[in-house]
Amino acid sequence: MGLTPASEDLLRRLAPQVLGALVRRYGHFDAAEDAVQEALLAATRQWPEEGRPADPRGWLIRVASRRLTDQLRSEDARRRREETAAALTPRDEFVAPPPGEGRAPTEDDTLALLFLCCHAELPPAGRIALTLRAVGGLTTAEIARALLVPEATMAQRITRAKRRLKASGAPFGIRPNDAEDTDDTDRTDGTAGTGGAAPEAADDHAERLADVLHVLYLIFNEGYTATSGRELQRADLATEAIRLTRAVHARLPTDGEVAGLLALMLLTDARRAARTTPDGDLVPLAEQDRTRWDRAAITEGVALVSDALTHARLGPYQLRAAIAAVHDEAASDEDTDWVEILALYEVLIRMVPGPVERLGHAVAVAMVHGPRRALALLADLDRDERLAGHHRLEAVRAHLLETAGERAEARAAYAKAAGLTLSVPERRYLRLRAARLAE
Repeated sequence: MGLTPASEDLLRRLAPQVLGALVRRYGHFDAAEDAVQEALLAATRQWPEEGRPADPRGWLIRVASRRLTDQLRSEDARRRREETAAALTPRDEFVAPPPGEGRAPTEDDTLALLFLCCHAELPPAGRIALTLRAVGGLTTAEIARALLVPEATMAQRITRAKRRLKASGAPFGIRPNDAEDTDDTDRTDGTAGTGGAAPEAADDHAERLADVLHVLYLIFNEGYTATSGRELQRADLATEAIRLTRAVHARLPTDGEVAGLLALMLLTDARRAARTTPDGDLVPLAEQDRTRWDRAAITEGVALVSDALTHARLGPYQLRAAIAAVHDEAASDEDTDWVEILALYEVLIRMVPGPVERLGHAVAVAMVHGPRRALALLADLDRDERLAGHHRLEAVRAHLLETAGERAEARAAYAKAAGLTLSVPERRYLRLRAARLAE
């Protein structure tokens, strides 16, 4: 007898919290991660037989702590007695009381772990990769697909990031500059507010916060549309990304990009229930039953992005949220204001000319000016190695060709896209589209 789906979801949610608790108390990021994995394995073996403990998080922390201390003792056994005693004493910057003792009940180790993984000592690519692994719980393969790089490259990147973080001796926790209340209305240089910090600290803060938001965005995207597997969505990841973004927003309530990201997540996740059939098949946006959308999430998201656009300096997440809001506020697909969406994309691709943003822009161009003009834009994306050969590029091409009446070419593009994706629901949907064109 194995774990129930509910227990599996619980373990995925608790893993980064347990890792954060161990790193806070002991340091030793690498060893703590190994200990957490052993505790999770122990849970999969014991919980089905003994039942889920009343305090699953505490149970995992206790088991992982025992594994970690055993490992530290084994590693230090060759040293002299006084060196062993010193090694078993947590360093000052990692000292924390045992779980449940002397700690504020609202303190979240996961948020602290998030900022630790985005430490300035790490290169930007390493920060993102390590955070997706430690906080997001994504596999190396999933991270590689999300960031459009080879899996071997990603594995090396994560390993180097762990080593560098360990060598830096970075303290665990959130410094005041990492998440303090700021006033975006006073910004003139495009960075987040710094509360009077020195220029170097301001740059560090802005860069670190940008990485935190990027990682949360990637975690949410993997939850909203899984890159592989039998399920289209991983609700646990999307929910955790929203929870962590809410925590950052609570600390930075006037930061426009934090509010924009939270709004984007809420407006996008609001469609979750309508995105699949009872059998798990993908339902495209144009065909979704909008009565199943979460109106409370839409209302909150629209309010967040509207306030940010009014009071904060414009940023990419606000623009993405504004695009999502136009979709969500339309009563039907036919009522969608594609002219406004195209205008927002024009601003977005000037600010962030990435391949994903340009692909979305091409779709908007097709809806306003027709598929032929959009197909010409895809020719440029074919030369972008980050997206060339990606199934989403081929899927968009297939849709545009179908709209243009090029049935044979569209069918071939759908079939090619189906062969490139590792998501079972997406593959099934793309093959169905190709089969319909063959009839």
